[in-house]
Amino acid sequence: MDGSLLMLALIVGGCNWAFRFLPTKLDLSGQAPEGVLARFLAATGPAAIATLFVASVLPMVSGDWAKMAPLGAGVLAVVAVFAWRRSVVQATLAGAAVYGAVFALV
Repeated sequence: MDGSLLMLALIVGGCNWAFRFLPTKLDLSGQAPEGVLARFLAATGPAAIATLFVASVLPMVSGDWAKMAPLGAGVLAVVAVFAWRRSVVQATLAGAAVYGAVFALV
């Protein structure tokens, strides 16, 4: 294994740990609810989810529409079910089911 890859993994892992652990240990009782730190911490979760989504989807994106059909159908199912039911669990299950069904058909 390359030393720079190991160093990068340790740095990213340490930052990930800090973003998850430190907000639970910081005393934020004196902070204003609409302060800069509160807004930063509130934005960290959605930003992490968006980053993981892009990192997961990017290798699947290609010029072949037949190979991208399951991905597109699954993403549309997740968005549609979440907009309809406001349930992350149901949206995730629907997206997985639609992705699997379209993958089996294509």
